Amino acid sequence: MENVRRYRALASLCRQQAAYRPLQNWELLGQAEHFEHLAEVELKAHFNACNVQRDEGAAAPPTWETPVAA
Repeated sequence: MENVRRYRALASLCRQQAAYRPLQNWELLGQAEHFEHLAEVELKAHFNACNVQRDEGAAAPPTWETPVAA
């Protein structure tokens, strides 16, 4: 998750610099988009890893018992 914060911070810095450097605007915005993409990939990998661990360690769901009238 730390990498996600770093990527998002770098993307933000690129967008800020793009506002002040009109000649490098497109290059900086492209870099910002790249960092956002990396953050998204990192998040997907993190949540996939969490879901795999949960699925492997999970027991069978409890079954509900309903009382039966005699």
